[in-house]
Order: sequence, then structure tokens, then C-alpha cells
Amino acid sequence: NQEKKNNFCMIHGPSRGILSENRTKEDEEEEKEMVSPYNLITSLQEEHPTTSLASPVQSLSTDSTTLNSHPTITAWEASWNVTNAIQGIFVLGLPFALVQSGYMGLVILVLSAWVCNHTGRILVDCLYEEEHSKESDTVSKVRVRHSYQDIMDACCKGLWPYWSVVGGWLINVAQVIELLMTCTLYLLVSTTLLCDSLSTVALPRSACSLVSLMFLLPCLLLTDLKPVSTLSLLCSLAHILISLLVILYCLSCASNWSWASLSLSVDPEDFIVSVGVIIFSYTSQIFLPPLEGSMEDKEQFDTMLGWTHGVACIMKTTFSLLAVLTWGPKTSEVITDNLPPSLRPIVNLCLLAKALLSYPLPFYSAAEILQTCLLRDAPLSSSSKQSSQRVTGPALMVRGALVVSSYLLSMLVPRFSLLMGLTGSVTGAAMTLILPCLFHLKLQWERLTVQDRLIDVAILSLGLLCSVAGVICSLKGLLRDL
Repeated sequence: NQEKKNNFCMIHGPSRGILSENRTKEDEEEEKEMVSPYNLITSLQEEHPTTSLASPVQSLSTDSTTLNSHPTITAWEASWNVTNAIQGIFVLGLPFALVQSGYMGLVILVLSAWVCNHTGRILVDCLYEEEHSKESDTVSKVRVRHSYQDIMDACCKGLWPYWSVVGGWLINVAQVIELLMTCTLYLLVSTTLLCDSLSTVALPRSACSLVSLMFLLPCLLLTDLKPVSTLSLLCSLAHILISLLVILYCLSCASNWSWASLSLSVDPEDFIVSVGVIIFSYTSQIFLPPLEGSMEDKEQFDTMLGWTHGVACIMKTTFSLLAVLTWGPKTSEVITDNLPPSLRPIVNLCLLAKALLSYPLPFYSAAEILQTCLLRDAPLSSSSKQSSQRVTGPALMVRGALVVSSYLLSMLVPRFSLLMGLTGSVTGAAMTLILPCLFHLKLQWERLTVQDRLIDVAILSLGLLCSVAGVICSLKGLLRDL
């Protein structure tokens, strides 16, 4: 610009040169304004470098509003997703777990709801850092992390240089395993229900599994949390209908109830597996960081989480207790097998719809993680993509492999309750109890009270004990039945 100004003055004279100089200064100011967004992004990249495997785009901003200027879901829609996760098809196995655990199972049902609500809140708290304002002397929270893996990366800083990479892979593997097992359980239950509903046709189990798989193929095209939230709403409505039908039938049999079905003395191995089943029925921590990031009003997150877990605790305890009082030791691993022939077809059809509608949420989350790790150019999260975006060819292959894997695993698993217990003990306890407490203690130790630290340490110790014991007992049961 300076060279152009000098040449212009030489040709057109001093007066024209002064006018040109004024215009040149204005042009330079406009160019600075045009360059400022780039400078902003560059400075943010320099201030917050990332070694994360999950999202190079997520590290460009310290505030989620930069990525998500148009939030995709409301607090109600987020609550339907959480309800779908913690009141899923796994409720069917809770009466059998209660028979195996006795009176202690009732305590664990209530305690697990409180513990999982607590770990969900502290996990989301780890996404934020406090920012002190010198002008107004106030403290505000800023969202500087966006995923489970970002929290792991923050905790690994200062340790072994490569530990952040290893920790990131471990977190991603654990998340994918839990989500894959969840998808497998949904497909396993839908296959069993379809076989029972078509018992007169006598279709082989493999054919019923393929039919269920065909209904799930549209999940390959999911690109947004909005349709997933709608499916979760329909799933929750189906769950309410199923619970009401079973509870009403149990109430009609109240004259035959027997409290002898519950006891204080239980088999230790069965009890430990039952604890894993109960914990797994409350797992939703994997979904919470993206859900909270997609909410319009993030201040409603704690309230939403508390209400969903409170309602789930009441529903699960009532449902399980009434079923055990009605059928006692004859309670099946899937409670619908105890229903009379006149009621079973209706409930099975509702359960089949619920199982198929529950599949998209864990599948979508697992697909996002795999695409982010394996395909760097894949969509990273629902908060950063447009609703009209299409699934690319490589992403479609990854999603197809995920569906096929859940199908093959569902054909190999012998028992529903043992797979629930094993998954809950391996990844459920780690992702729900152990890691959130570790992250909370590491990142926010100075801001925690003594009571908060003791609670986190107690939950951490309980999670380690349940995880180790549950893995041993579940594996022994699976190997016995293979």
C-alpha cells in the first residue's frame, strides 16, 4: 500500500496524494478488520494446543457457543435422551437381578441412582474452568473441554509425554466397547422378542436377527441429535406403556404376593453380577458431554439430570419389587417371559419397538467416536454440523461395520443378564464410577471441600471393587454357559 501511495503521489501531484493517503489509511484499517477473525482463530490455537485424537475443530475454541451458535436440543429433548439411556430395555433384567441380590438389591437400586447422578454432574463440571474477572470481581465458568477424551487429556498433562495419546485411545476404546455392547444387547433382546412373537411361524433365530437388523439399517444415515431425540421420546413413551401394563398385572396378583422371595442371604457371585447389572442400567455418562454441549440453556443440566435419575429410581424400584413379589424365585432373566399368554404378545410388541428405538442413541455415539478416530475428515459432532449434511462413503463403511459387529455379537452371546453384568463391570463401572471421580479429584482438587473429596474417594473405591469382582464372576458364568 505504501508503494502504491508513493507512485500515485508522483504521478498525480501533492493534493491527489494527500487524498490518496487518507484513503489508503482507511483501506489498511478495513484490511485489519477483515484479517481479525483469522488472527482470533490463530491466537486461540496458540493458547490451546491439542493432542486430542477426538476433534481438531473442537480445540479451536474455549467456549462451546463458538462451535454451536444454534443449539440443537432443548432441556426436554436432552432429558428424553438421558431417559432412553437409563430406562432402556435393561429394566427387563432388573427383577431377576433383585431376586439374586435380595434386600440389598433394593438399597443398591436407590444408591446407584444417586451415585450415577453425582458422577454425571462432576463429569460435566470437569468440562469447565473458572475464570476470574478483575473488573467486576466475579467468577464465571467457561467451557474449555468438549468430550470425555478432552478431560482425559487435561488430566494427563505433566505425566509421561505419550500418556495423553495412550489415555485418549483407552478412553475411546472403552467408550466404543460399552456402546457396542449396548447395541448388542438391544439387538439381542429384539431378536428374542421377535422369535417369541413369531413362534407360530417357527423362524430360526438367525432369521429373526436379520429381520431386526433390517429395521436398524436407517441408523446408518443419522447425522444429527435432533432425530435421535425424537426416537428417544417415542422410546420413553413405549417404556411407560410397558411399565404400566406389567405393574397393573402385578397389582392384580397382589393377593399372592410373598416377601419370602427377598432374603438377606444371597450367593456372593450372583450378588456381584447383579450389582453390575444394576449399575449398567444407570450408565449415561458417555452421552452427557455432547448432550450438555447441545443444550440451549446449559444451566438446566443439573436439574434435568436430577429429575431423570429420580424418576428412573422410582420406576425401576417399583417395577422390580412388584415383579419379584409376583413371581418370586420363578422370575425370568427377561421379565416378559413370566407374563401370561394373553398379555405377552402386546407387551412383546411394545418391547420390540422400544428395543429398536433405543438402538440409535448408542449407535450414533459410537459411530461419531469411530469416525473421529479413524476418519479425520468425518463429521465431528452434532453441534458443528448442519442438518442437511450427508454421510460420506468412508463414514458409511465405518457405520456398517459397527452394525455388523453388533449383529455378530448378538448371535454369540448365550445369556442376556451375564452380558449386562460383564459390560457393567468392565466399562460401566470404569466410565460411570471410577474415571469421573478421578477426573474430578485431579482437575478440581483445590476447589473441593473435604466432604466432596471423601465422597469421590468412596465412589472410586466402590467402583474398583465392583469392577474387579464383577469381571471375574461374569466371565466365570459366561464360560460355564458357552
